[in-house]
Amino acid sequence: PGGARAGLRPRGGRCGLDAGGGRTAGALVGGVGPSGVGKDSVMQALVAARPDLRLVQRVITRPETAGGEAFEGVSEAEFARRRAAGDFALCWPAHGLHYGVPATMMGWLAAGQTCLVNLSRAVLAEAERLFDPFLALHLTAPAAVLAERLSARGREDADAIAARLARADTSLPQGLSRVIEVANDGPLEAT
Repeated sequence: PGGARAGLRPRGGRCGLDAGGGRTAGALVGGVGPSGVGKDSVMQALVAARPDLRLVQRVITRPETAGGEAFEGVSEAEFARRRAAGDFALCWPAHGLHYGVPATMMGWLAAGQTCLVNLSRAVLAEAERLFDPFLALHLTAPAAVLAERLSARGREDADAIAARLARADTSLPQGLSRVIEVANDGPLEAT
């Protein structure tokens, strides 16, 4: 399904792939960092500057009217159905929501495209195990900048913002092979 290459196919009933460690023609770049660091803005700017890059749209259990990144909003039941059908190459829970990376991405990687996707730090080790080549693009910004951006986007109340900021210092998993760290603490053009 989803154009997966031989040996890599979504696992029925759970996220991830049946096999890993194989090389794809294209690379997967996982944008990571705390909420409010500007992952989506930076990745959109990269795609605008480099049309050969492909931005992967996530599936999230929140209404599409919530704003922010471009994503496909689905109900909890629809997400569970898709997960059971093996429609996600990666998925994870965070902040009371479920996030999934569509398995259709496998076809783009097999065709040689470099794909960018907003990932959770919690799935980086799995992503590196499943996708080769894989690169983590780790964005950082001071807590005051994160708080200002989270408040400005207007998606969360003060308690939800505080919870997201409490996770801001979560470190990346140990042992990742390829990580590029970029400070995104000013205007996007300066990043």
